Amino acid sequence: MSESLRPPAKRLLQVLAGEAVWPPPVWLMRQAGRYLPEYRAVRARVRDFIALATTPDLAAEVTLQPIRRYRMDAAILFSDILMVPWALGQGLAFREGEGPVLPPLRDAAGIAALQPDRLIGRLEPVFETVRVARRMLQSEGLGETSLIGFAGAPFTVACYMVEGGGSRDFAATRLMAFNDPDLFAHLLDIVGAATLAYLSAQITAGAEAVMLFDSWAGLLSASQFRVHVIRATRTIVDGLRKAHPRVPVIGFPRLAGTLIAEYTEATGVDAVGLDTGMDLALVRSALPSRVALQGNLDPIALVAGGSALEQEALSVLGAMRGRPCIFNLGHGIVPQTPPGHVGRLVELVRAA
Repeated sequence: MSESLRPPAKRLLQVLAGEAVWPPPVWLMRQAGRYLPEYRAVRARVRDFIALATTPDLAAEVTLQPIRRYRMDAAILFSDILMVPWALGQGLAFREGEGPVLPPLRDAAGIAALQPDRLIGRLEPVFETVRVARRMLQSEGLGETSLIGFAGAPFTVACYMVEGGGSRDFAATRLMAFNDPDLFAHLLDIVGAATLAYLSAQITAGAEAVMLFDSWAGLLSASQFRVHVIRATRTIVDGLRKAHPRVPVIGFPRLAGTLIAEYTEATGVDAVGLDTGMDLALVRSALPSRVALQGNLDPIALVAGGSALEQEALSVLGAMRGRPCIFNLGHGIVPQTPPGHVGRLVELVRAA
């Protein structure tokens, strides 16, 4: 194929390959969600979140909504990190005002009842969502948009499985890790193998990059972080490298603090998501130049809008300029975010 006929490179994938693209590509965690009226209209058509996440045409529609509205550089699969325990056979419900609720997993019998052999079959609707979303991006003239698959990292997923839902400190999970390390390691092995299979199947279905969300990594001591976050993530990255050597992996060890450099080097991720509290100047000096930085605007600045949003966005852009970077938030968009503020943020990034 001649150079003139070759399709343009996707900006996000260029950055994940180590190129310093400017202005940087932009997408936002939870960019498809409750802050958008078009999302709320689709959500009203189904009985619950799981029904939406397992109806491929609707889940793909939601995946594309922020791309149509804002022309983000990446669409991220619409799903949830707890689809893995759901597929393993642990009960899961999303209750209004309460969040996810699962039967707490506290002993060997509960872990033995998990059903890894059912995982891929139960998650087939998610893989079909990936296929449908890729087709829709092409058919709607959005072929320059990358499609990101994702999963929760083993420690964070295990937090919800053991605790039975959300928590401020996930004390029951951390107690299991201390009091019965062999049992907790066994649970992480099951979740890790399931996560590897899940991400690999997303890639086979058409995901062009994948992201591992470790939202509660920062709860752990350094020694526990190295075992339950770094080691578990490294196993998944190694498995993906063998099966899909050209597909980049983004790691997001939220609240990792000073362990971010060790995490990045030891896991082998291609890019690292940075939470709001990370000082970008320090991170730049601590991480290899080949590793892309992703982040890290405060989601509340996006709610505030106006001069606060502009000042914070320009600060992030200035701190990341000159190296591979992806503009994003330090955590997900919150439901009260005005959609117009998101549009303004994208304008600021594009004009950088």
